[in-house]
Amino acid sequence: MTLEASVPAPPAEPPVTAPRPAVERLITIGGLVVLVLATVFSALLELYWSPLRIGQVPIGVAILFAAVANYALCWFAEAAVGRRSAVAVPWVLWTVIMFFAAGFRTTEGDYLVGPEDWVALAMILVGSLTFAVYAYRAILRPTVTKS
Repeated sequence: MTLEASVPAPPAEPPVTAPRPAVERLITIGGLVVLVLATVFSALLELYWSPLRIGQVPIGVAILFAAVANYALCWFAEAAVGRRSAVAVPWVLWTVIMFFAAGFRTTEGDYLVGPEDWVALAMILVGSLTFAVYAYRAILRPTVTKS
């Protein structure tokens, strides 16, 4: 006669379920909405900060903010949508806003971004280059396949 001790069975793990396509689509659309709002807010904030000065010296905080914010927008676009091509959404929207700001005249005849505002012009250059560099590096990155 042998006595065997009963060993409790390990707890059963819940089955891994794949997210539903409708939920994924809703999350993607929500991410795009947040992305568009963040892009507009970032572009307007950059334009607002471009004329900041300490005394008569422009401080150029908009240039640094354009580089950091545009890189963050690219990262969020790729993470929220799950495609590298999503970088085009903030890039195009930001560029349209900057073209509008650089070419729009107020009722008094002034430009929002004038040719003498070197900080704003440098901000537009650095912001555009940030999008371009992120997109170029994303193209060079190897594709990760799900197994």
